[in-house]
Amino acid sequence: MKQLYGVIGDPIEHSMSPIMHNDAFKQLNLNAYYHPFHVNRTDIGSAVKGMKALGIRGFNVTIPHKSTIMPYLDGIDPLANSIGAVNTVVLEGGDFIGYNTDGLGFLKGLLEECPFSIDKKKVMILGAGGAARAIFYTLASNGINSVDIVNRTVQKGEQIIEECPYSTNSKALTLAEGSLKINDYDIIIQTTSIGMYPYINEAPISLEYLSKHVFVSDIIYNPWNTRLLKEALAKSCSGQNGLAMFVNQGALAFEKWTGVLPDTNRMKKIVKRQLGG
Repeated sequence: MKQLYGVIGDPIEHSMSPIMHNDAFKQLNLNAYYHPFHVNRTDIGSAVKGMKALGIRGFNVTIPHKSTIMPYLDGIDPLANSIGAVNTVVLEGGDFIGYNTDGLGFLKGLLEECPFSIDKKKVMILGAGGAARAIFYTLASNGINSVDIVNRTVQKGEQIIEECPYSTNSKALTLAEGSLKINDYDIIIQTTSIGMYPYINEAPISLEYLSKHVFVSDIIYNPWNTRLLKEALAKSCSGQNGLAMFVNQGALAFEKWTGVLPDTNRMKKIVKRQLGG
């Protein structure tokens, strides 16, 4: 009998995770199957009980359940607990334990594709949602502490900075302040949904005053190049979309479930092909 894994979310039909993970199971000759489960917001507690009753060995968690699932799990990894969100659940000794691989997946992808060392570089994070928090905490926990948060609501950025359990040299700025000071930064990380399909003509911040070459990372991968990335490339900056983060967070979850790290290059090709890239 195949070992069962999956992903829960609402909506879930668009998820690229099943095709990516099922191919990895096949390539590694693992007798396992990954299935998408549509779970309504009000059913998260019952869903967790059902997953355990079905003997599911592990699953991913996506929007809108990353935070609301936490009270229903048997344990939470310290990093996930500090971030306040879970994207990976592993069955360990009969208990469901929650982890967060989003931040680590992002950092791995950034290190793979950024053309310069990120040590001692100054970073701007656009947005103050769950992805921003995961990335901010992960960067801080890895010694990258010169990270400012730029958001429409400054208080949300300030809250992330104040609640971070790791030492940082950070401040929260408004979008207008961030735009004016954009040349102070070496790396810009876009974590909001602004620019995602179908709102492809929108950008979270203006790059009008950008005059030096920075690395721009946008965690969106549909469209392949957001308006922000296009504007950055037009100014001779280098950058990446969200494919590396998506694949690496998935690969880290796969490793937690199986003890094996899958071929991330193959995973990238599969997702890119599925997106029509």
